[in-house]
Amino acid sequence: MTDLQTSEKLACSKTVQHKDNPAFESGSGSESNLQPETASFTVDWDGPDDVANPVNWPAYKRWANIVTISILGLITNLAPAICAPGISGMVVDLNINSEIVGTLAITFYVLGLAVGPMVISPLSEVYGRLPVYHVSNLVFVAFVIGNALSNTVTPFLVFRFVSGCAGGVPMALGGGSIADLTHPPKRSLAMTLFSLGPLTGPILGPLIGGFIAATKGWRWTFWVLAIVGGAVGGAATVTLRETHPRILLDRKAARLRAETGNPHLRSKLELPLPAPRVLTRALVRPTMLLLRSPIVLVLSLYVALIFGIMYLLFTTFTSVFEGQYGFTTSTSGLVYLGLGTSMVVSVPIFNSLNKRMMAQAASEGRPAPPLEQRLLPMIWFSPSVAVGLLIYGWTVEYKVHWFVPIVGTTFIGYGAFFVLMPTQLYLVNLFGSDGAASALGANLLLRYISGTFLPLAGPKMYQTLHYGWGNSLLAFLSLSFLPFPILFYTYGEWLRAKTDVKF
Repeated sequence: MTDLQTSEKLACSKTVQHKDNPAFESGSGSESNLQPETASFTVDWDGPDDVANPVNWPAYKRWANIVTISILGLITNLAPAICAPGISGMVVDLNINSEIVGTLAITFYVLGLAVGPMVISPLSEVYGRLPVYHVSNLVFVAFVIGNALSNTVTPFLVFRFVSGCAGGVPMALGGGSIADLTHPPKRSLAMTLFSLGPLTGPILGPLIGGFIAATKGWRWTFWVLAIVGGAVGGAATVTLRETHPRILLDRKAARLRAETGNPHLRSKLELPLPAPRVLTRALVRPTMLLLRSPIVLVLSLYVALIFGIMYLLFTTFTSVFEGQYGFTTSTSGLVYLGLGTSMVVSVPIFNSLNKRMMAQAASEGRPAPPLEQRLLPMIWFSPSVAVGLLIYGWTVEYKVHWFVPIVGTTFIGYGAFFVLMPTQLYLVNLFGSDGAASALGANLLLRYISGTFLPLAGPKMYQTLHYGWGNSLLAFLSLSFLPFPILFYTYGEWLRAKTDVKF
């Protein structure tokens, strides 16, 4: 008998109460505003330890879901730049005559990452997270195959955009899934693993794509992506389970209605709205957060700038390291190892800092650190982005040995990690299971729009300012955001109280 079946059997005796019994308790203590007649027909978890609640699943089951979602996010984040090392062959085969169109061939996928989740992710509010994961992965693989088979630039860009729309779904829903599966004090490690996708994917993509393009051609970068995506999608059908609390309680209520014959039983989390209104409300949530929450808006803009800078650098690596330093197509992917190394180093540092925060909170008798304390690593380490940009820009400007600009990229990657990771953890803890997907959706929207269009300014900027002052300008822009996390750390609790966004 499964955990869910066991809990539902228990619910027949615990959750379904006669309306004359006003002593009904749902186990969560949140039904105090309901009349006894209403509360007696409310279906909730059977107490805080209910094994049907995803946060109480066995560890292997919870981590199987977290790891699978993280791998899906990694694969879809390989796609933006995996074809970058083979861009010269792509330009010839697809008859691309414009430098802007050549850049869009890489970044148009990123525009899909921004737009797609805004439309697709709200479906999880009605149908659950699980079918959205599966269908989006299927669409992603199908349109990546379309990229591999394209012979002209127009269908290539269309397929690139649609595959990006589907590929962004794991990143938009993943934060909500992790909030479903973990308690806030234990959420840091799961969020770190999940965040490695958007951080390391754009780095591993060119590294893998360089060797594939040099030996098999640029089309095989998409074939390999489709094969791996299909394999992981198949594994996901076995490992993933539905985690959305509202969907699980709706299913439990439906089962109990069938078993007891009581048509009045309703889930505690049931939304008294028709499906179209639920979808509309979920669709406008990310925009509402950007407009009504200064914290979400500013942090999303900060992440967008850092993300856009990284993609702008990606578009320069080929001309710098192949044109200036003589790297080949296969070895040009190795220049991304500087960024990759910094990401790997950042993970244990971040986890160590989190453990220290948790230990301090425990010593003070609190279950978790204050929410704004999550921003401290961003304050400490984000200036590393500016340091790296200055090293990279001026060493490339004066043609210093190739190893030195790669060292500069390690500083950029290190600082980028400590901008993105604290932001995601802060937003997930701030909005919880119900609002995390919307908060991350708002963050992703700005992040990927920046990743699409900021690189288009690169050629003109570097032509005018050259690599030294061009990257110095980017460094100064990144430093301009540093006062905001300091302000949020100091006044964040007061600001959240003044700008509370209800879901």
